[in-house]
Amino acid sequence: MGSSKFPFAVLCRGSIVGVCYGRNADDLPTPDKAVDLIQQHNIKYARIYDANIQVLKAFANTGIELMIGISNSDLLPFSQFQSNADTWLKNNILPYYPATKITYITVGAEVTEAPNNESALVVPAMHNILTSLKKLGLHKKIKVSTTHSLGVLSRSFPPSAGAFSSKHALFLKPLLEFLAENQSPFMIDIYPYYAYRDSPSNVSLDYALFQSSSEVIDPNTGLLYTNMFDAQIDALYFALMALNFRTIKVMVTETGWPSKGSPKETAATPDNAQIYNANLIRHVINDTGTPAKPGEDVDVYIFSLFNENRKPGLESERNWGFNGTTKTWCIASSNATQLDLQNAVDWACSTGNVDCSPIQPSQPCFQPDNLASHASYAFNAYYQQNGATDIACTFGGTGVRVDKDPSYDNCLYMTAGTNKTGASNITAMTSSSSKTSSSSQNLAGKWAYSLILATLLRLLC
Repeated sequence: MGSSKFPFAVLCRGSIVGVCYGRNADDLPTPDKAVDLIQQHNIKYARIYDANIQVLKAFANTGIELMIGISNSDLLPFSQFQSNADTWLKNNILPYYPATKITYITVGAEVTEAPNNESALVVPAMHNILTSLKKLGLHKKIKVSTTHSLGVLSRSFPPSAGAFSSKHALFLKPLLEFLAENQSPFMIDIYPYYAYRDSPSNVSLDYALFQSSSEVIDPNTGLLYTNMFDAQIDALYFALMALNFRTIKVMVTETGWPSKGSPKETAATPDNAQIYNANLIRHVINDTGTPAKPGEDVDVYIFSLFNENRKPGLESERNWGFNGTTKTWCIASSNATQLDLQNAVDWACSTGNVDCSPIQPSQPCFQPDNLASHASYAFNAYYQQNGATDIACTFGGTGVRVDKDPSYDNCLYMTAGTNKTGASNITAMTSSSSKTSSSSQNLAGKWAYSLILATLLRLLC
């Protein structure tokens, strides 16, 4: 018991992991159902891209901390007149706050990438929003910032040479002064996937996926990097320090990996998406920080909750969601050890609340009587009951998603939406299959902790 609780105590101070909830798609669940899904995964932080009334209502009384957005197309009126900001807050924030726990307002998104250069409007709009919040006494509870792409940097390698693009200087100087004065974060959208896709000869896939066994050395500082994510964040910190802004915190407002792409986007696969997101979460909430900022909290929002089929561009643009439309199942990895599989089955059939009676003797899924087969059934049941998201198939690295139905004979594997059966035999299954010694029970505790990482659980004091 003590060993499984210990990590929680040290993480109470730490980084947060949230999810981006975009809605540029057809046939999405209602906002109420989307919020239910977020809660099922114990996600405590979410980002939306507007201030839709139905979405704001759906988040009410959930305790989820919400980042809301003002679109680029609305920047002009907000930058021109204080009264527009006052009216917007009165109509879009006050009726729902504090039941809906709004903590950030993003004023514009990646404006330096927008076809119409609206960057000159951002800081005046931010000032007007902040003034409105001050009038309401909310400026210390709701922070104001804006999001950026990594394109705001002219150089990001090596990280110590990180520098902002001079063409954005007139926009960035007053923006950084605003952030420093109001203790607001610099919000950045970071995608190692693009770094690999666009330059595979210079960036290894393992480096982008947090799986590199080698290190990249920054020749100026001697710092060692094992993943692209840390290198990109540190490039931003060095760029801030070069302009003498040393107190501004970096927040990652989007990151993720696509599960599908065009024929040339060979790295856009469900497995890579699962690997990236699981490794990212584990890396972030371990609170290791980055090489240049060891121990520094890094708050991260994973993009995205759903695929968004209305987005233009390459196929990958529409396939960043945890919940895609393709029917998938979760089975045991052929690379998993017997001990890890046993620990995973024990967890799924007890704490995971899976009905494991079908894999008991004389039941439809008992044969073939081997651990991989039993684990596959249990993994899939948990996966489908928890939204069929890639993070629900992590199982400490022992689960993999497949798009071929693993059902056989009378053993039917459930799919998302299948009515789940009762869990009356969970105790029997656990006790009959448990052969773990005290040392393997400790491993089970570690594995359960790994699953908690992969389900985006934010540990709170």
